[in-house]
Amino acid sequence: MKILAYPLTALYALAFLLSICIFHPILWISHRVFGNNALQHSVNALQFVLLRCLNLLGTRFTYTNNFENEIPNDSPLIIVSNHQSMYDISPILWYMRQYRPKFISKKELGSGIPSVSYNLRHGGSALIDRKNPRQAIRAIHDFSYFIKENNFAAVIFPEGTRSKDGYPKRFQRHGLQTLIKNIPNATIVPLTVNNSWKTLKYGKFPMGLGAHITLTIHKPINLSTFTGTTDTLIDEIEHTVTQSINH
Repeated sequence: MKILAYPLTALYALAFLLSICIFHPILWISHRVFGNNALQHSVNALQFVLLRCLNLLGTRFTYTNNFENEIPNDSPLIIVSNHQSMYDISPILWYMRQYRPKFISKKELGSGIPSVSYNLRHGGSALIDRKNPRQAIRAIHDFSYFIKENNFAAVIFPEGTRSKDGYPKRFQRHGLQTLIKNIPNATIVPLTVNNSWKTLKYGKFPMGLGAHITLTIHKPINLSTFTGTTDTLIDEIEHTVTQSINH
């Protein structure tokens, strides 16, 4: 299987590179000429294409949301997820596109990557400097008000970094605490991602074949009716997200 992974990874890398390069001017024109809504539609189309690129590796996707009726479209969301690899991003963007998800990302991704960097800079995401906690909290603070004003969905990976073997790391609380404090009318949407780490089980080259990436939405929590403390809330969210991770 690993021998087969080499040519398929090369094919995937070519398809991925062509996709982000082709879509870069599409995103630029959509944004500059037609505005933010057009940019969002173009970003959604890009995610669909990137998922098809991953299909070249035998990667499959399953999205399970049994609580769609409890997730509002007209008020802000805070999507809280575990983080296993960069291949968490496109499935979340595509399958949850109706909620207009925006990410908190490290600032290094804000430049140098066609399409991806442009969307991070202009699509409403927050770019944080992990080496500068003050800047990070300030950026998340501004981001939270942007989410609140526009009724978007903020996506946060509280682990802070990827769990490369699938085993979750403890949640870091400052970023999530800031979102909860600044968006008191938000609905928390716990999300568990499984098996995306398997796409990188050998490293970046070759990539793993045949991963079945699953995204599972758990019961939402309305902040306006939650009566416990913020720490209790985060404990509950962490337990919900991590108990459904397959090891």
